[in-house]
Amino acid sequence: MPYYSLNPATEALQAEFASLPSADLHDAIAATTQAQKRWADWPLPARCEALRQVARLLRSRESALACLISQEMGKLSREAVAELGKCADLADFYADHAPAMLADQPVALPSGRGYVSHQPLGTVLGVMPWNYPFWQVFRFAIPALLAGNACLLKHAANVPQCALAIQQLFDDAGLPAQTFQTLLLENDDVDRAIAQPTVRAISFTGSETIGRLVAATAGRYLKKCVLELGGSDPWVVLHDADLEASADQAVAARFINAGQACTAAKRIIVVPEIADRFVALLAERIARLTPGDPQDPATRLAPLARKDLLDKLQRQVDASVATGAEVILGGKRQPGAGYYFQATLLDQVPDNAPAYFEELFGPVAAVIRAQDEVDALRLANDTRYGLGGVVWSRDLERAEAFARRIESGMAYVNSQLRSNNLLPFGGIKASGYGRELSELGIREFTNAKSIWIRD
Repeated sequence: MPYYSLNPATEALQAEFASLPSADLHDAIAATTQAQKRWADWPLPARCEALRQVARLLRSRESALACLISQEMGKLSREAVAELGKCADLADFYADHAPAMLADQPVALPSGRGYVSHQPLGTVLGVMPWNYPFWQVFRFAIPALLAGNACLLKHAANVPQCALAIQQLFDDAGLPAQTFQTLLLENDDVDRAIAQPTVRAISFTGSETIGRLVAATAGRYLKKCVLELGGSDPWVVLHDADLEASADQAVAARFINAGQACTAAKRIIVVPEIADRFVALLAERIARLTPGDPQDPATRLAPLARKDLLDKLQRQVDASVATGAEVILGGKRQPGAGYYFQATLLDQVPDNAPAYFEELFGPVAAVIRAQDEVDALRLANDTRYGLGGVVWSRDLERAEAFARRIESGMAYVNSQLRSNNLLPFGGIKASGYGRELSELGIREFTNAKSIWIRD
């Protein structure tokens, strides 16, 4: 089955690529396995300099790559530029900090001396999504490469041009050929790739459903696996919150990338004292989100990436309304060409609505009304997901205590939930396991090897 590159704003076919024949999979992986041995022999300062060159190339090609992202998955141009900037910053961050993060860790022992050495595992397979076609790849690949691993990329089928452009960046930066290799695999060949003995670990970002399948295959072959899956993050607004600031940030957090973000503010939970006022503030702001050409700086709302995503979102919204959710704004596909869904605000969302218990991957804000602050915490944790969470209150001590009780891998107070290179990124429950970013991220794909030298 070929890979098709469609423009979500126009539905026009832009390019078509043949997938890698199954018969060629073994040789392709073997080439990267050999490249990894050469790459791991490079001194760490040389690997750091190569990744700094990747950052320089990203910045020099920013305009062309942002246009590619926008045309292939529909992202607003300014958001595409920001995504590329994050990737370049990440490469520089790890190039600066990898020597300390990967340094041997001395351990006090009763006799002799001992330490923990962080050594590369080998070849890491990344199975990546389309919604942040560069950032998601860089988030796993940059630390894995600096640790001395090689990387194989199986990208989402709708972003083949981005996948190939990423490989070109690493090739042009001077890494040994095929140290980073994009494989345009058939979905059925992912299991075969995981089964290859020289593939030592898997990083997967995507849906819970596919994540379970990847984890099951990885477990069958005893492969290390990091999973960053879906989220249904709570955005809790307490009675003493700065409502204007929270509404501004909630709309930004929910509608960034047309709502196609795992850490978006998917369930907005409000207490009775401020509920009506906050819904009104949300409605004012959401009403300004007009759709248009993603490459037009005036556009406020991008299309969804694919038609099947548009259709699924419509079914979820319709089913939520059928259970009692109230449509304040939007609720339908935008007429005309492109995979546009109207900026939507749902209020009074009940606990049997898909907008309550499923992940809605699109421009739909769902308001859930709590009985009180205790009930708000119950609602925040009443989900099988556990990626992130946000709480707003002027009482920082109370807000921090609330954030600590949110069942998630990340919790923020009075802010959008944004990734930060210094902080671990990842979830619990059905949002996956393992961590990216920070020193935990670069050590995920290393062998923490204990060495003890006796006197």
